[in-house]
Amino acid sequence: MTATKDLEALKHELEEKGVKYMLPSYVDMHGASKTKAVPLAHFDRMMRGSELCTGAAVDGVPQDMSDEEVAAHPDPASCMIQPWQRDVAWFASDLWCEGKPFEPCSRNILKRVLKIAHDMGYTINLGLEPEFFVFRQDDDGQVLPMSTRHDLTKPAYDVPRLLDNKDWWSETVDAMNELGWDVYSFDHEDGIGQFEIDFAFSDALTMADRFVFFRRMVDAIARKHGGFATFMAKPFANYAGSGAHYNMSIADAATGRNLCVPEGEDPRGCNVSELSYHFIGGMLRHLPAISAVVAPTVNSYKRLVMKGSNSGYTWAPVFQNYGDNNRTNTLRIPGGGGRVELRLADPMCNPYLGAALTIAAGLEGIRENIDPGAPNKVNMYDRYQAEGERAGVKLLPRTLAEALDAFEGSQLARNVFGDKMFTAWLNFKREEWASYTNHVSDWEHSRYMQFY
Repeated sequence: MTATKDLEALKHELEEKGVKYMLPSYVDMHGASKTKAVPLAHFDRMMRGSELCTGAAVDGVPQDMSDEEVAAHPDPASCMIQPWQRDVAWFASDLWCEGKPFEPCSRNILKRVLKIAHDMGYTINLGLEPEFFVFRQDDDGQVLPMSTRHDLTKPAYDVPRLLDNKDWWSETVDAMNELGWDVYSFDHEDGIGQFEIDFAFSDALTMADRFVFFRRMVDAIARKHGGFATFMAKPFANYAGSGAHYNMSIADAATGRNLCVPEGEDPRGCNVSELSYHFIGGMLRHLPAISAVVAPTVNSYKRLVMKGSNSGYTWAPVFQNYGDNNRTNTLRIPGGGGRVELRLADPMCNPYLGAALTIAAGLEGIRENIDPGAPNKVNMYDRYQAEGERAGVKLLPRTLAEALDAFEGSQLARNVFGDKMFTAWLNFKREEWASYTNHVSDWEHSRYMQFY
């Protein structure tokens, strides 16, 4: 079937399913969807890139007001009818400008990295494990869990609180499965009102598209049931924060065979291939710079602490390390092997940019045969508390400012992002940090206002 006939078939399918409006959507630097709405009658024009937007009006679409507008070019393979709003179809889109792909477009940045992987003979598969909170607000605007039960010190895996939220999560799981995402597990997490929904992996571009859509979908469905979803990394100091772990594997581009599975015994005991260790080595080298992109907010670094929750340790990654199936490793190899998990990422990340820099670092490790050293197989929290720097492991950046310093000094980050997006990202995030440090908080009022 020709591309034209494919598009005709897609248009006919949307008509048959009652779609009236289409969203040729791209993302800003935060990974938030932006779009114009297009009636279905103008499908053909939209697919040719008819919808123009002023980049200067959007965070991280680096343009001057005098520049030519960017055009959204929808990817027909990404089309999803919104299960909670069935007359609307969403398309992940690439931005073009002056007749060619726009270099600073987040989706284009990831596609360039994946092209490098393909030229090396690889397909990169990605699974994301999003954690998030669902809350409601009372008449006074106070944020409360959907469940009206008393709070528990350790609510992880709690059955009553899981079932108290069944209305919104049942509709969400049904929607995800309708879209073919294959939800295989979900639970109440360590924070009151915190959840994780796990679904099947896919190629990295498809997963990034789905994650952008996922955040909107969960919030839209939660709002139908009187709540809202937050993807803030650390909403409350006394509960664990939310991650969005990247689970990555490398497949043979020709056969699809998982190249992270060892052909024989793994002498390091983590059940992955030597290729995987080189991939890990590249990521280890660049973890501080990666941190600025996958943990991109001031609030992200309030999650990335060893202690700071009612249940003791936070389970969050704080070390520049890797190892076996234990949660004190930032790069963790789960018990079944065959993949590697980056536990640093949180759900506020732009998945295109986060995946692009992480994968590019791993590919550098493969090209340069970087050895990551011996894996960590002990509780590094305890060891570091007892031995400090003598444990021989470096801490990851402790603040957004430290992470941005690492990002600014990374030639790999500049190469991946391109000069325009690199500069736009860095400048915006520096301003975010400055705004935070200049803010006078309630804590300061409480501590200093009547000090004498």
